[in-house]
Amino acid sequence: STGSTKEASTGSTKEGSGSTKSEKSVIERTELGDSPTAAPTTPSGSKGDPHFITWIGEHFEYHGQCDLVLAEDPEFADGFGLDVHIRTKLVRYWSYIKSVAIRIGTDIIEIEGTADTSDSGEHYWVNHEWEGDLDTIGGFPVTMNRMAGYKRQFEIDLGSAFPGQKIIVATFKEFVRVEFVNKSIDAYGKCRGLLGDFKSGSTLARDGSTVLNDFTEYGAEWQVLPSEPRLFHLVEHPQFPAQCIEPEDPRGERRRRLAESVISIEEAERACATLKDPLTIKDCVYDIIATQDLDMVGAF
Repeated sequence: STGSTKEASTGSTKEGSGSTKSEKSVIERTELGDSPTAAPTTPSGSKGDPHFITWIGEHFEYHGQCDLVLAEDPEFADGFGLDVHIRTKLVRYWSYIKSVAIRIGTDIIEIEGTADTSDSGEHYWVNHEWEGDLDTIGGFPVTMNRMAGYKRQFEIDLGSAFPGQKIIVATFKEFVRVEFVNKSIDAYGKCRGLLGDFKSGSTLARDGSTVLNDFTEYGAEWQVLPSEPRLFHLVEHPQFPAQCIEPEDPRGERRRRLAESVISIEEAERACATLKDPLTIKDCVYDIIATQDLDMVGAF
């Protein structure tokens, strides 16, 4: 998943571990328009193994294992504050989001997937309490829907402060997806983290001005620091100053995996054909080949 840059009609995809970012496409600039409030309608967030979609709809990958800041803003919702941290797990040359923790105000919800497809339970913590009261987070209503035996969807409705906007967390087997739906500059205009700068679309370092074009460097930049809130109920390795664990020789491993693949690229493309966005289809195909599981389309 590294070393290449792909362009598509809906934007661009950049892949981590040594890749760099080319100039944003004309369509991306058009979608932003002259107003900083404009942004693509595709939800921003992260999914799969893991694919990140920035506030302006740009795709990239980062495969290190650690706790990462997806988005943070201490002034969110008139000072309630927002922190969204993800925890990734490395598998050979790729990784996936195994859990997410979201803080709004003084409340924290943590959600985790499970590889046990016979497990019908819900894997979540509220304020570090296993399956705690799920009514609201920071005063915003939370609902949980059981989509299938191993698929769950949690929805945080931000409509009381930001009409029509939601944060959705979905689990598919052990994979976790996070989406910011109907995002707006009013809600996320001051956010920092892996999703970049809302106004410019730049992938900014923590100093707020340096643009990082290497996504291995960018991912490591947003590893959760000791100075930031502890959101997960358990501490897992690595924690800063220990660095994110990077995959070894990801390009070589990917080539070997493709050569040994039981599922062909054509079969993966057919499985992902029900998806609408061309970049999401590419992400889906990659995940199926990486996991050798046609059911991975369900994670999208």
